[in-house]
Amino acid sequence: MKTTIALITLALTFSLLGCNTVKGVGQDLQKAGEKIEGAAKK
Repeated sequence: MKTTIALITLALTFSLLGCNTVKGVGQDLQKAGEKIEGAAKK
């Protein structure tokens, strides 16, 4: 579980570094939230 959280955090960090606009940040956070929600439902 700790490894999964660390990987998600790392992926979020890189995706936030890769986007240049506030809109891009919002989209990245939305996608991350959907993935976390999907993992929680399993």
